[in-house]
Amino acid sequence: MLGGLAVGGLAGLVACGTGTSRQDGVGDARPGTRVAAVSDIPVGGGELVDVGSNGYLLVCQPQRGDIRAYNPTCPHMGATVAAPDNGVIVCPAHGSRFNPATGAVEQGPAAKGLAQIPVTVNNGQIVLA
Repeated sequence: MLGGLAVGGLAGLVACGTGTSRQDGVGDARPGTRVAAVSDIPVGGGELVDVGSNGYLLVCQPQRGDIRAYNPTCPHMGATVAAPDNGVIVCPAHGSRFNPATGAVEQGPAAKGLAQIPVTVNNGQIVLA
């Protein structure tokens, strides 16, 4: 855990001791649900974060104040992508690469980019839009 954020992990894991399944995407979270503090997301990087009781998102801050959230499921075969490293999001299963500012695929085998999840920032907090 980093500042209340779960870092790393795989889709479909069972949350420790709760018996609830975590799934990539917003899960049962609704608009207005707090995702993370802007200060918890490194500039030029990102974090995989738990959302609601069973959601899991990749939140990126490619440039200071520019917050993007994605469903971390690789569109190729459904593996969970890693948080950005050296300016690129990589799928550990087959090596697809994605742009953290847009979610667009930069190198396959994925044929399309990551699904963007609408978020907004309120008083330093990232919330689902």
